[in-house]
Order: sequence, then C-alpha cells, then structure tokens
Amino acid sequence: MNRLSIVLCSLILLGAFGASVQAADAQGPAERTIVLVRHGHYISDPRIDEKIGPHLSPLGSAQAHLAGARLAGMPGRFDGMYVSPMQRARDTAAIIGQSFPDRHFEVVDDLAECVPPTWRTDVIKDYSRKEQADCKAQLDRDFARFFKPAIGSPQRDLLVCHGDVIRYLVTRALRVDTKAWLEMSVGNASITVVRVQPDGRMKVISVGDVGHIPPNLQSGATGDPDRSLAVPALR
Repeated sequence: MNRLSIVLCSLILLGAFGASVQAADAQGPAERTIVLVRHGHYISDPRIDEKIGPHLSPLGSAQAHLAGARLAGMPGRFDGMYVSPMQRARDTAAIIGQSFPDRHFEVVDDLAECVPPTWRTDVIKDYSRKEQADCKAQLDRDFARFFKPAIGSPQRDLLVCHGDVIRYLVTRALRVDTKAWLEMSVGNASITVVRVQPDGRMKVISVGDVGHIPPNLQSGATGDPDRSLAVPALR
C-alpha cells in the first residue's frame, strides 16, 4: 500500500470514528429544565365536581396573562408543554398559550391536584391514608416522568399545575423528606424552576417566583390577603 492510500485510509477511519462519537453524543444525557407554573386565582364553588373545579376568577386571568408574558420573555423555547386536567389549570394554560401560538399543551392526568402525606395533621385529617398514598404514588410518577436528564440535547418543559403538586415535586428534587412540602408556599401564577443536570443531579433555581405580578395582584401564598378585580364602592 503506497503512502497516499495509507493517508486516505487514515482519514476515512478518523471520519468514521468522529461520526460514531457524534452519534453517541446525540444519544447521551443532557440538561433538562422544568418550569412549573401554579394556576391563577379562582373562587371555590361546592356545586362543581371537585375533580374538575371552577374556572379562573378575573384576578386569576390577569395573573395568567402576566405569567404568559414572563414565560415568553425567557430565553429559549419549550420542548414540551403540559397541563393538569383541572379547569383552573387548563384556563391558566390557555391564557399562557396565547404567548406561544405555535404550540399546544398536553393534558396529563397525573398533574391533577391532590394531597400527599404531611406532618400537618390539621391538613390531612379529612383525607384517608389510601387517598394520601394514592396521591404520593401519582406525584412520584410525575417526578419519574419529568425530572430526569434529556437525551441528546438540552430540553425545557413547562408544567401548569397546582400548589401541592409543585411543592411535593420540589421536595423530591431537593432530596428531603417529602412530608415537608407544606413548609413552602407558592402563590397563584408563580413560577418555579428546577434544572436536572446530565448526571441526574438537580438544582432548584427558584420556588414560587411572583416577580412578574404587581403586589396588588398577588394571591395564594401564605399571608397574601384575599383580592379581586371588582370595582370598589365610590367614596
């Protein structure tokens, strides 16, 4: 074999090796960012099936519009957009979706609100052990599905759901006792961000961020007063 043939063979082998490395990298683990948004404000209505729940209030709609604008201003795009089947979350997602006209939300039943086990006996006294265990299993399925490295290239997912769901998932990301979920508070239309590293390690970037909502429109977090967009009486 002459020298030119040797050089050509070497180049071919190097090219094949480089292609195989690129193919392996394309299937390797990558960073995933999960953005969780709590639904906007709503007014409870005992006449409505609690598995569906009521629509957003006018205040909740305003909060959802502000959350949509905030999300649209973030760098990058969302690769996946998911929403709870409950009406207040669907309303919130529909309003946020106006900021992403070329995308659509996938309804995920496991993102529905529920009450997992907690140390607070005053909170769980109305829920059976089975209901709490079923909720924990449901939210653990959410964690297994979404809180894992992406494959091939970085990915961003948007989840529009509920306060109890978000707080439980944050405890899982922090690797602390999940019964501590009530020690956090997330307001309506707040934004929580968790980043999953390629090696599976997780970083909680923010919890219950409401910087996009003016103080007089904030609600839902511990200590927030009840508010509405009703016109007050003229004095």
